[in-house]
Amino acid sequence: MRKRRLASLLLAASLAASALAGCGSGGKTETTAAAAGGQTEAAGSGTTGETGAAGGTSAADLGTPLADVRVRQALAYAIDMNAIVDSLFEGKAEVAKSFTAPGDWLNAGIPVYEYNPEKAKELLKEAGWPSDYTLDVVYYYDDQQTVDLMTIIGQYWQEVGVKAQFRKLEGDLAAQLWVPPADMEKGPSAVKWDLAYAAVAALAESEFYNRFASTASNNSSVPKQEGLDEMIAASNATMDVGEQKEAFYKIQQFVAENELAMPLYHQVCFIYTSDKLDTAGSAFGNDQFSYEKNILDWKIDRDDHTMYTNGGPQEFFWYPMVNPGYMINTELVFDKLINADSSLNPTDGMLAESYTVSEDDKSIEFVLRDGLKWHDDEPLTAEDVKFTLELMLRTPGTNAVASEVMKAIQGAQDFLDGKTDNLEGVVIDGSKITVNFDTVSANALAVFSQWPILPKHCLENASPETLQQDQFWQKPIGSGPFKVDEVVLNNYATLKRWDGYYKTGTGNIETIYMFASGENDSNLVKNAGAGKIDYAWSKSTDDAKAIESMDGMKVSTANIRYTRCFYINQFPHEPNIK
Repeated sequence: MRKRRLASLLLAASLAASALAGCGSGGKTETTAAAAGGQTEAAGSGTTGETGAAGGTSAADLGTPLADVRVRQALAYAIDMNAIVDSLFEGKAEVAKSFTAPGDWLNAGIPVYEYNPEKAKELLKEAGWPSDYTLDVVYYYDDQQTVDLMTIIGQYWQEVGVKAQFRKLEGDLAAQLWVPPADMEKGPSAVKWDLAYAAVAALAESEFYNRFASTASNNSSVPKQEGLDEMIAASNATMDVGEQKEAFYKIQQFVAENELAMPLYHQVCFIYTSDKLDTAGSAFGNDQFSYEKNILDWKIDRDDHTMYTNGGPQEFFWYPMVNPGYMINTELVFDKLINADSSLNPTDGMLAESYTVSEDDKSIEFVLRDGLKWHDDEPLTAEDVKFTLELMLRTPGTNAVASEVMKAIQGAQDFLDGKTDNLEGVVIDGSKITVNFDTVSANALAVFSQWPILPKHCLENASPETLQQDQFWQKPIGSGPFKVDEVVLNNYATLKRWDGYYKTGTGNIETIYMFASGENDSNLVKNAGAGKIDYAWSKSTDDAKAIESMDGMKVSTANIRYTRCFYINQFPHEPNIK
């Protein structure tokens, strides 16, 4: 029954989508009860008891209907995300219970708003939902799938008596989406929408939840909540992964109970492997970032011991300051101080033979392995580590999580202000490097497991402001298990197994051939079909559907911290309804 119901909604979506897609910045589509075949008034009666609603206060008394938790919960109950994922996404996504992806970081006991239109109607009636109110819903994606999704959700809402207008934002998105009000308790709102469809692609859990703090610079939708700031502060006050998980479990519970925002679905990472490749039991993970693949143990069934992949350089090898896992070559050419597992949890040492966190979580001591070298046989030393941290501080556009960690190092601000040419919080003693922080930097270990150490002797004269344009990135020198061999920009590049690496492995891959591509590889399917892809990844459902039908190719999935959601504006505001 639910699949047939969604099929009718998809048909309605196909009729409405062209109007929605063609709106541009000034256009809009309003879904109506007539279009959906639904009711115009909420039905049902009784009390909810368990919703945590604000007593019998009507929505009109709260400044905006969305300030009432019952309304927010009702909007979630009204959407059949399981049916949407099965049909619109053809099963190639995962319904979100939380911002947190499935796995050991997710609190399995949080409230879940499974599709229940009668419950939605009941809550709307209790909340005194104004039948003449039209939700102003904004989004900023151009793809047809987003257009269809917005239209289908609008139809679901109409069936419980909620009207909605959808419009695509253009121009300065940050100014239209994430400016907080001057008063975080009472508003009024600095943005004009009711709900904003958006995505969060996170390295760390804090990127999902820090934005709900009353002091967050991007919290445009959630008024100050009693106790929530303290929960968020606790999650940021420890480097211990177990303690962090416990703190995030509490935050997830609070966010879900109060439906502060509406997570919809998780995008998954699709990993493509050929039947010529044996990955030696390595776990697959989030290939947007780096994790221990044990690639030196992989075996390839080719006489020339060559593995084919993508991610080769177009104009240059991508520098890692923004995203260290943007291309597979980054994690093969460069090593980090420590490793991460497939869930991106920091594990054992990499360049660092060992590391120790102080009892107060304000210092980390790294001890480098003996005899480390760069691919040009120059020694890799603690000076390279310090140089890299200073470069990350000075390079514009460094990833926000990494930048936050770097700025927490003692003396970082004086170093940035030019008051000193020495980052005092990084202390070198032979092969030992101690990084001292002014305050606990909860994501420090995650950052040190992701961002590679760079060679000082190659980059010390490079300008941080134009680092990507430095000649170094035409053929970079690293310290990882494979070194750059042949480069034909915008065509292909090869990596060769490096016999100077600190460990050998049991595999037989000697050469990695990389076709030039960006993150979205338009030639991935063609190359896979030609037998020239042994390992690759994408987030594209179209790629996954095409490749899984090919002989000799396998598609695996991994949960990643990439969540699509609605942010719900709970501050008093005037929606942009015309």
